Amino acid sequence: MREIVARHGIAWDSVRPSPVQGEAARVWLLGDAWVLKVAREGFADDLRKEALVIPFAVRGGLRTPALRDWGEEPLPWLLAERAPGRPADGGEPGDAGLRALGRELATLHSAEVPDEVRAGVPADVPGDPRVEIEALAGRGYLSPALADWLNRWLDRLAGERGERAEGTLIHGDIAAGNLLFAEDGSLTALLDWGDAAWADPAVEFAKVPPRRLPPVLTGYLDDGSRGGRQTLVERGPGLVADVLWHQLSWAVLRLPGKPRPEGAHWSAQPANRLLELLRLYAEELPEPWAGWMRSQRLP
Repeated sequence: MREIVARHGIAWDSVRPSPVQGEAARVWLLGDAWVLKVAREGFADDLRKEALVIPFAVRGGLRTPALRDWGEEPLPWLLAERAPGRPADGGEPGDAGLRALGRELATLHSAEVPDEVRAGVPADVPGDPRVEIEALAGRGYLSPALADWLNRWLDRLAGERGERAEGTLIHGDIAAGNLLFAEDGSLTALLDWGDAAWADPAVEFAKVPPRRLPPVLTGYLDDGSRGGRQTLVERGPGLVADVLWHQLSWAVLRLPGKPRPEGAHWSAQPANRLLELLRLYAEELPEPWAGWMRSQRLP
């Protein structure tokens, strides 16, 4: 760290650990202008991926802090600009900030991705959850009747999802902890590209609490006419069916997971996703989302 700090003319006494630490990297603040991330054991590839994707995201106009330097020794590390803003109070971004996030994602998902970036991110191809739900029933996590009901719901959603969108580059972790906002609630930064992947764009929205999806999807769809190629954003209702498919699948398949009492993000504990889906149906949503959700209550 001393070598990196000296190389860039940063005062050593300005270096301090960030109050927010990541799972994949240790993070230090270098004065008010720079952030240093050093890979934790087992997460070297995440930082290598960030070093590849961040310059592409910045060139595309996304609100991502620019990369200043990076290296491999003694562990992968990167030095980036320190973004303005702070996390949302209580981890609950407001509607304006979430609509802006949706527009950022529409820009990302519509971008032409260079071959070298495409080759540097893994492909995320989820399996069919209906097969795994049958396995959960066999292991006693669900009754056979409930497993059949869930699969009939997924069958219905499968019919509404329409033609599968081609894969695209996704951020992969748009949780509230990776977003920064100004005092007025406007989005200032999208951080941490370590989970970037090549995937169905709808997978992106599985990281948002389902009851907070309407403003994100509103911003995403409003921006759907931009970009150079056909993407999921133009599919309208099919997009919502796609997103609900992933939310429901992830919620059920999370049930056998181990308890994580220390987990801070909204989906850390095994039952959280199912309960958040319950909140989605229980709370009053704005139109047109409320009408669509009523149509999806049960098969």
